[in-house]
Order: sequence, then C-alpha cells, then structure tokens
Amino acid sequence: MVRLTPIEESMDSLTAGETTSRELVEACLAAAVDPSGQGASTFTRIDGDSALDAADTMDKRCRAAGASQELLLGLPISVKDLFDVADEPTPAGSIVLADAPPAQKDSVAIARLRAAGAILVGRTNMTEFAFSGLGINPHHGTPSNPYDRINGRIPGGSSSGAAISVTDGMTAAAIGTDTGGSLRIPAALCGLTAFKPTASRVPCEGVLPLSRSLDSVGPIAPTVACCACIDAVLSGDPYTPLLSGDITQLRLGILQGYVLNDLDDDVARRFEAAVSILSEAGGNLEQVHFSALDEIPDCNTNGGIQAFEAYEWHRQLIATHGELYDPRVLVRILRGKEISQAQYAELVNTRRRIISEAERAFADIDAWLLPTVPRIAPLIADLVSDDTAYFQANATMLRNTGIFNFLDGCALSIPCHLPGEAPVGLMVAASNGQDHKLLRIGAAVESALAKAGCAIALSPLS
Repeated sequence: MVRLTPIEESMDSLTAGETTSRELVEACLAAAVDPSGQGASTFTRIDGDSALDAADTMDKRCRAAGASQELLLGLPISVKDLFDVADEPTPAGSIVLADAPPAQKDSVAIARLRAAGAILVGRTNMTEFAFSGLGINPHHGTPSNPYDRINGRIPGGSSSGAAISVTDGMTAAAIGTDTGGSLRIPAALCGLTAFKPTASRVPCEGVLPLSRSLDSVGPIAPTVACCACIDAVLSGDPYTPLLSGDITQLRLGILQGYVLNDLDDDVARRFEAAVSILSEAGGNLEQVHFSALDEIPDCNTNGGIQAFEAYEWHRQLIATHGELYDPRVLVRILRGKEISQAQYAELVNTRRRIISEAERAFADIDAWLLPTVPRIAPLIADLVSDDTAYFQANATMLRNTGIFNFLDGCALSIPCHLPGEAPVGLMVAASNGQDHKLLRIGAAVESALAKAGCAIALSPLS
C-alpha cells in the first residue's frame, strides 16, 4: 500500500537532500504506468519525459540554492483535464473536444504552480465537462475507489482522477475544480482532504468552465496543511506555515435540516463520533438552524444557475457534436435550455438574498459542521447499468456540498473514519472570504480527529 506523505515532509526531504525531485517523479510515474494499477483510467495524459526533465532542472536549482526557494520546488502535482496547459489540448474528459487546438498558454493556476516549482505529472480523468459528482466517464473509463477495490466503487467526481492520483501515489497532490462538490466529494469518498476556496480566491482564467458563477479552483491532498500550502500558491497569497486554531476557543455549529437526513449507517456513525470527539476536545458545539436552507434545493430544481450557465457555454457544441456527449451529462446540460433569462435573473437575485441571510445567521459561528456526503461510495456497476440509480446517487452526492457553492463560501472535507472503515468525510465550512480562518479551524479539527485515531494522512484502503 502507498503511504500518503504530507507535502511539508516531502519538501523537508528535498531540502535536506534525502531525496530528489527525480526520485519522487520516477516513483509517481512508475505507479501511473503500472499495468496492474489504476493509471490508465486515472490519467488522460501522462507527461513523463517533460516531468523528468523538469525534475532534473529543479534538483539543480535546489542544489545551487542550498535550500528550496520556491514553495513547491520539485514536487509532483497532477492537474484536472480542464486546465489549460500550454501546447496541450484541454478536452475536459470528453471526446467532443478531441480536435480542439492546443492551449496557447498556461491557465493562471498552472502558471502559478510552475512558478512555485511544481512538476506537472499529467492530466487527470474526470466526469465529462465536470457535470456530475460520481466520477463515471464512459470515454476514458472510471478509476476505482481505493476502498473495496475488488468490487469497484466510484471515486466520486467530478475530480475523480485527481483523488486517485493521490491515493495511489501517482502524485503528491492534485489540482481540481469544485462547482457543486467536485473536490470535496472524491476526497470524502477516498479518504483524502480537499479545500474548496471562496470562488473568487483563485482566478479561473484558462479553466474550461462549467458554471462561471459557481466554479472554484483548489487542491486534493493528504492533510489540511497540504491544502493550505497549495492554496497559497494558487491564490497568490504569501505563505506562512499553517497554525492550528485553538479548538477550545471555537464556536462550531452543527448545521440542522436536510443535510442530516437519510445518512447511511457508516456516515451517521462516523459523523456522530466526530462531533463527540470535537466536543470532548473542548470545542464549543451547538446546533444551528438556517431558515433559508430549504430554499436552496428549490433553486436547483430545474438545474438552476449551473444548468443555465453550462448550456450557455455548450450551446454551439451541442448543436454540432451533441451525439458525442456522455448522454447522462448531456441531459443535465440541456435542462438549462428550459430556463429563461428572466428566470435566471430571478435565481441570481434569490441567491444574493440567501447569501446575505446566511452571513447574518452565522455571524457568531466560526465554522459549520456537517457530513460531506450522505453515503459511502456506491458500486460503479450499479450506477452504470441503471439511469435511475445514477441520477439518484448523483443528487445525493451533491446535496450537502453544493450548499456552499451556492452560498459562495469556503469549505474543507476532512476524513473522519477509522482505519479499515469505509471513508467518510466531515465538512467544515465558513462564509465568503473566511478562507485563512477556515484553514486554521480545519487544522484544529483535523488534529483532534487524528488524536482520536481517525484516518488522517494514512495509507489508502485496499
């Protein structure tokens, strides 16, 4: 099994000369091309030669400097298939854009990763055009969740390959997007940590959009500190080592309502245990209610803002290449065709009002707690063979995570299961612009869970 190594540990080893970037990249590439592994369905493109060349360059730079001057100098990173990388096409997990010209320049996120010294190992598989929380892709295959791999469970999506590239040691961390939960869902289902920042925090220039109002760019990695490190690079903020908040000084709100309905036994048990752990660690926990919460599903009944904006972008492609789309993705995009401009404007105004109400309702709460997703990862075969099961599972996976895209907030998913159990994620969320504070709170929550034996940065399950 692969040991998940926190970024700080890898960077310390590189700086001390205990390992080299080439050695790290070679290990990642070996895992990615292993015929017995998940690499073929995890990556849509592997840039082995360029990654090794870049690693050699970084090793020379590190030796010349005597220490790592760039934050991610020599660290192997994977990128989701919808980021522009100079001289590469950006197909977004689809065959629709197979003949599209290569990108002329790097997206802002990729340019910042390169400037920080990161090594791009390859492009990771995803739900076509990022429009599902399950991670199933009929064009490139679906990588299997590290838990119960014999039976084959979904990785979660849409950043499916991003998560598996980390769990299986094909990369140190992964970059993806989150429009309704596409980072947090695979992290929760695969036992990893993910950070969805406030949407405006990381520029989406050069990222193929799903919904311009809801898209955000962030990391999937072993720990909260790893996510904070990568977030500093992506956002362009100065980096300081993450200091854990004092959990005894935090007011943590357990969000009530439909987010706690219909939890399967594994999720319900681990969420209750996580709440108990945090309370016993000295956290000030209380139940919190938000009256406008019930309006959010109503806003998404016909696909909502996401479907309208997705159809707006895809309209011409559907007219010329609609037969090439994953039918289950296409039907969700086409829901946007039925939403008028007036209805869209009303949705935007309703969203603004609900965001304002949420900020007032939770002004005295440091962070909100809820299960990331209501169930553990279902079997791939059950969803591939049954449209009804597919769409029901997709709605279930997106139910809780999508709240904080709608509210334009920030959110973490942190593992809260025990080693050997099905992975379960605890979502820790906060209001717009509270990203730094949330990461500190997340570190405190993670520390308390780890002390109680939860599976933080441990080996994946096989």
